[in-house]
Amino acid sequence: MNRKIINLAVGKPKEYNWNNKIGFSGIGKSAVKSFKVEKSIIVGDDVANHKFHGGSDRVVCFYPFEHYSYWEEVFQKKLILPAFGENITATGMTEEQVCIGDIYKIGDTILQITQGRVPCVTISNYNEEKQLLKKVIETTLTGYFFRVLEEGTIKFDSEITLLEKHSKEISVSFATQILFHQKQDKASIEKILAVDALAEDWRNRFLKLL
Repeated sequence: MNRKIINLAVGKPKEYNWNNKIGFSGIGKSAVKSFKVEKSIIVGDDVANHKFHGGSDRVVCFYPFEHYSYWEEVFQKKLILPAFGENITATGMTEEQVCIGDIYKIGDTILQITQGRVPCVTISNYNEEKQLLKKVIETTLTGYFFRVLEEGTIKFDSEITLLEKHSKEISVSFATQILFHQKQDKASIEKILAVDALAEDWRNRFLKLL
């Protein structure tokens, strides 16, 4: 398994004009050679709507680089990284390969996966593809989030090391599939809720499904 960083990016919220409507979003990020990760935020990075984005369970946003070729084939155009507003684009860590609760060392930070990403229409607006949000939900190729266990700096050439695989082995792909498409699967929901590392937001979502 070749885990390799392809892109690092940060950005502050900006104003956009989408379909003649003014929007304010932090999705537009710029590539950097490194960034400092603190407990609740990446230095130089932020979200626009703190009610639905960000927080200590969603400090670092990750998107698998492998998905880019798929999306470029679907939409027949080149996507500019980070098209999904992610902080880290890397290989070897798709939603099927990683589990909620897995702990990784990246640079001198220690991060833990907490939940998959629940996308919104911003990704469609930003990439000028009306069907993107719908297709991301259909495919569950969403990316995911980390909380910060130890602060530090992530560099473009930092190694990614799996420190601990969560014992429940609930993949991000599995949990996202249940949340989006199998909402009546009580047994699977209970398995997901048994993961102690699950983000509070997702815990509440699954409890509501029950």
